[in-house]
Amino acid sequence: MSIAAPQPNPSADRDARTGITVTDELVEANRRYAEKFTDPGMDARPVRRVAVVACMDARLDLHEALGLELGDCHTIRNAGGVVTDDIIRSLTISQRALGTRSVVLIHHTGCGLLNLTEDFRHELEEEVGQRPSWAVEAFRDLDGDVRQSMQRVRTSPFLLHTDDVRGFVFDVTTGLLREVTPRA
Repeated sequence: MSIAAPQPNPSADRDARTGITVTDELVEANRRYAEKFTDPGMDARPVRRVAVVACMDARLDLHEALGLELGDCHTIRNAGGVVTDDIIRSLTISQRALGTRSVVLIHHTGCGLLNLTEDFRHELEEEVGQRPSWAVEAFRDLDGDVRQSMQRVRTSPFLLHTDDVRGFVFDVTTGLLREVTPRA
């Protein structure tokens, strides 16, 4: 798989008529939001004492899918929802400094990492002249990667609470979660 040059994206480019970018639209939406905003009076500790680790895929509306409200959880997202060193870092802060006790891991059907390999890093190195310091963490087996992620959380020496760690696959066509059983 070769890395193709990014294709122009009309929604990301400046509108030829107005000169407005997507970022400009987001900033304007925030201004309208802030006009009606009132401080909910919460602190940074999640009310439900749960951290959710999930893929960054735009099709996952985690709060809606899980019935969560503002302030209920910490949401930590990356490509694939894989448990990397940075996820462990965030979970450690979430547990040790902010009181979370449960961890929910969510991968999903149709994930882009199912179609990548570590060759992606090598192609990037050839293109830009520098090898990325990070692993792609691509996978071919959703359930297997959820199990690996659960194992990484459960065996981390930095985490205080590893007894309530559960993993799921979210089906992007039905909206349903399917629980993945851990390795025995």
